[in-house]
Amino acid sequence: MNLIDMGMRAQNAARVLAVSSAEARNAALTACARALLDHQNEILAQNALDLAAGTDSGLSPAMLDRLALTEARIAGMADGIRAVRDLPDPLNRVLENRVLSSGLLLEKISVPIGVIAVVYEARPNVTADSAALCLKSGNAVILRGGKEAIRSNTAIADALRAAVASAGLPEDAVQLVSDTSRESAAQLMRLNGYVDVLIPRGGKGLIRAVVENASVPVIETGAGTCHVYVDKEADLGMAAEILFNAKASRPSVCNACECVLVHKDVAEQFLPRAAKLLSQKNVEIRGDARVCAVLPCAVPATDEDWGKEYNDYILAAKVVDSIDEAMEHIYRYGTKHSECIVTENDEAAERFLNEVDAAAVYLNASTRFTDGGEFGMGAEIGISTQKLHARGPLGVRELTSMKYKLRGKGQVR
Repeated sequence: MNLIDMGMRAQNAARVLAVSSAEARNAALTACARALLDHQNEILAQNALDLAAGTDSGLSPAMLDRLALTEARIAGMADGIRAVRDLPDPLNRVLENRVLSSGLLLEKISVPIGVIAVVYEARPNVTADSAALCLKSGNAVILRGGKEAIRSNTAIADALRAAVASAGLPEDAVQLVSDTSRESAAQLMRLNGYVDVLIPRGGKGLIRAVVENASVPVIETGAGTCHVYVDKEADLGMAAEILFNAKASRPSVCNACECVLVHKDVAEQFLPRAAKLLSQKNVEIRGDARVCAVLPCAVPATDEDWGKEYNDYILAAKVVDSIDEAMEHIYRYGTKHSECIVTENDEAAERFLNEVDAAAVYLNASTRFTDGGEFGMGAEIGISTQKLHARGPLGVRELTSMKYKLRGKGQVR
């Protein structure tokens, strides 16, 4: 099936979804959650083939972790679909209602975007999350995953398509591009007239390629060079635990911490404490000269380490003289994803929360909470790091647009 044909099928499905009832879409989501569990063995078998191929091709342990599915992860995917199902219907919400000076009754309501394309890398859960969010919000979705997960993605998409059809909605509401070549990605980026918005979900390279080459509208997401700043008035035990969670709980995700900034007044106390925790996961610390002077285990950082998204058990570390230097570093090297300050000083906390420009800014909490599920959205189709239309986790409400309905009694202008 070529992409133009897929685009036409998606448009036809989107027209049906746009006027479907919330009950019909929820029934389809119930069927989708059940289908993942019913087809669990097949999905795991295909995932095992992907993992074997990934191992042979030299994928890093962190990328293999992104790719891997287990019974628990599939159950989590099903739970995520049900969580999306249980959210309030995002469509036909009255956003505004007033009478104009002309006597026209204006009503602004939420409506689906239409056809959403998602380009992503080696994370099979994105297939299920994206399909669920698009179904709930009345959008058709065209999914284009990476070659590393093609078998897993195909098994998941086939199960979801059959489930949607069993609930009486078009199976083409969910479509997966089977061609994982660069040409298919490039064509999808230029599928004007069929794709209403394209959402890339992956590393900096993928996002940059989409932003630079797409001719369809794009919501920029994902790249996460997240920082934890440990202030001079931080609870150092709390700071060490937050940093350990932010870096080591799952380093392959975009909300993982990639750099810790430590105030000079607490560097000698904090860094050994943090390093001891991080050593439990064999995290390599790449530090500036002042970090290396405190930590013999640290590797000297290079200019390339600042602003780098490692997606691995590697952490950049820098000692700063002030909160201003920390915020300046974040301004220069951050990706406007998630940033954290650990402090007991209210003034420093409010300055950081107000002045740091990011989709999510944390006080005394791990950056790992930047997630649709953790934000009460059920799941997310990506984390928007831009400012137009939507920012942060993209849930069902963020996947809607608006329409004005105007009712009159013969008015002319």
